[in-house]
Amino acid sequence: MGKILVIAEKPSVARDIAKVLNCAQKGEGVIYGEKYMVSWAVGHLVTLCEPEDYDKSLKRWSMDTLPIMPEKMKLKAIRGSKKQLDILKKLMNDKETDSIICATDSGREGELIFRYIYDYNKCRKPFKRLWISSMTDAAIKEGFDNLKDGSDYDLLYASAKCRSEADWLVGINATRAFTVKYDALLSIGRVQTPTLAMIVKRQAEIDNFVPEKYYEVTADYGDFKGTWTDSQNSTVIKQLSDAQEIASKVDGKDGTVKEVKKTAKQTLPPQLYDLTELQRDCNKMYGFSAQKTLDIAQSLYEKRKMITYPRTDSRYLSDDMIPKIKVIMRRLVNAEIFAGYAQNVIDMEKLPINKRIVDNKKVTDHHAIIPADNSFRKDSLTPEEKKVFGLVALRFIAVFGDPYKYTSTKITVVCEDEKFITKGTTVTDEGWKRLYREVYKNSREKENILPDVKENDTVHIEKADVEEKETKPPVQYNEATLLTAMENAGKNTDDEELKEKLKEYGLGTPATRAAIIERLIQVGYIHRKGKNLVPDEKGRQLISIVPDEMKSPVTTGKWEKGLGSISKGDMQTEKFMASINRYVAYLVQYARGASPDIKIEDKRKKKSSSKAKTFGKCPLCGGDVLENSKAFYCGGWKNGCKFTLWKDCLDRYGVSLDGKLVKELLKNGKIPGLPVVKAQTGEKCTAELIYNKEKGILELAGMTLIEESQKA
Repeated sequence: MGKILVIAEKPSVARDIAKVLNCAQKGEGVIYGEKYMVSWAVGHLVTLCEPEDYDKSLKRWSMDTLPIMPEKMKLKAIRGSKKQLDILKKLMNDKETDSIICATDSGREGELIFRYIYDYNKCRKPFKRLWISSMTDAAIKEGFDNLKDGSDYDLLYASAKCRSEADWLVGINATRAFTVKYDALLSIGRVQTPTLAMIVKRQAEIDNFVPEKYYEVTADYGDFKGTWTDSQNSTVIKQLSDAQEIASKVDGKDGTVKEVKKTAKQTLPPQLYDLTELQRDCNKMYGFSAQKTLDIAQSLYEKRKMITYPRTDSRYLSDDMIPKIKVIMRRLVNAEIFAGYAQNVIDMEKLPINKRIVDNKKVTDHHAIIPADNSFRKDSLTPEEKKVFGLVALRFIAVFGDPYKYTSTKITVVCEDEKFITKGTTVTDEGWKRLYREVYKNSREKENILPDVKENDTVHIEKADVEEKETKPPVQYNEATLLTAMENAGKNTDDEELKEKLKEYGLGTPATRAAIIERLIQVGYIHRKGKNLVPDEKGRQLISIVPDEMKSPVTTGKWEKGLGSISKGDMQTEKFMASINRYVAYLVQYARGASPDIKIEDKRKKKSSSKAKTFGKCPLCGGDVLENSKAFYCGGWKNGCKFTLWKDCLDRYGVSLDGKLVKELLKNGKIPGLPVVKAQTGEKCTAELIYNKEKGILELAGMTLIEESQKA
């Protein structure tokens, strides 16, 4: 009997799976056991071919060759990944391999990684799918006991393939068309461009904002105050003279309490986290970027095995998770900070399960992010991991808490036919908010306790004041508010029918939004200013030259809706791709007809003059490597070379990428013994810096703790 080949997405995951499957014999790129062989990808090993792979003449960018729309999209190996890809090809097609198990990440991108490898290697063997939401040993075992047929995920693959090809078609053609038209290197994408458009639009609203003065009149009764309000419940008075007239009219007069309205209100516990909500809270509370939160969450999932799959867009659990709730709570009891609160949930005779917590219909690929059924190892976590895990754990407890209850009081006073309103709030039960106040040392919710007055009581206006105020401009986006805007982008249309159709679709997915923000920063379209995201001039210029359809989140929302329909079997891939092809043709035609009156300042072009300083030869094409404010890049970019080293790409490792390092790297091909710090732990290490040609990125290999190297 032959063996079963398991393919994971990365080596670390493969090792975890191998341990559970009792595979201990190590080979080159594979771990063997009696029944199973476990191998791995390293993220993407296969990608879509470049235009020049179809026709060498397409390496040069020219409007005459656009649009580029291959009849059939082809795949190629990512250079640098060939060794592991060849290992997988041999294993997949070996006579002793009976079947295959896809164990890449359980999501659209993970499915694409495996299927591209499967198709590229022309494998025809049957395969099963491991679909899990947690990396604990128990979850892996349960997953292997409940393997799905690979064909169950054909529609997910179809959706992923369409997304990949659509991004290629739009990105390649739009980038080339507008770059050639405006003689400046521009990066355009179906998701990044409308995201940039939102940031540019918001900044324009701020820049063009003209503050307007307005006035409010307050009546001081001694032990409380009221604000003048018109028949439309507005407190705004446009003219100073009108405000002064009202104040003078009631000053020193008696008023009558016409109404005292008390309303009992409550705020339900929050819902569980999806990735976007977790990224928002981490940004608000700790200033973490969306990418940083994702990296930490991924570490908590893969390495620490302390949370469930983080790249989810669901905030609900499925029915099968109900029996595990108290099991997970018992794990949290071992963590001192959560012990008492988790025990309260355990002691509940019946859990308050409702549709806000458990709803099978709202769980697609994965349920919400919750703590994993694993021991809480407090000492093993970095300070940043503790912060993210703390939010996930506390949210998991809080959803089972009591509502936050308060009483809202509204007092209406009439004096000389003018109405003044006072509002107050009294907390009656802190409910679930008590958890956050006690754990995070938050202050108690502010109260405005009003005196006990009754209808028809007389109150004396001791003093009436006019307050001058000013309208405020919109606030700049930060990562938290931008993530919200991206998530809700489909709602930003006046077409009510379309708004309803797009309510579940925004810009990108929870898993990709962080990368989109980072990409906009890398290409010099936006920059961080404190916590805010501000457009650069080049970003503004790009938005001024592309058509409205390219800027509109509704366009991308329609595509996301289409991709979702494909994954559900409600739309044919041919129909979706036909619409993309029409759109690409339109973009190219628009670029051809555009007036190049706008001169886009291209720092690359400026630097490529004869006086530009060079740092060595490009490892991809042999051209001169030049420098701008954001990166080191190849002077042959206009001929299709994509060599770029972003100056901030090693910041998380405590390394400043400067001209000296780049010169050494280009000269020797590597830099051994480079002092770095581990991104997650802050530990001091040495590593070898290399440039991965296939991925187009810098990599750190052979990371060794300085203490260990000194001991050796």
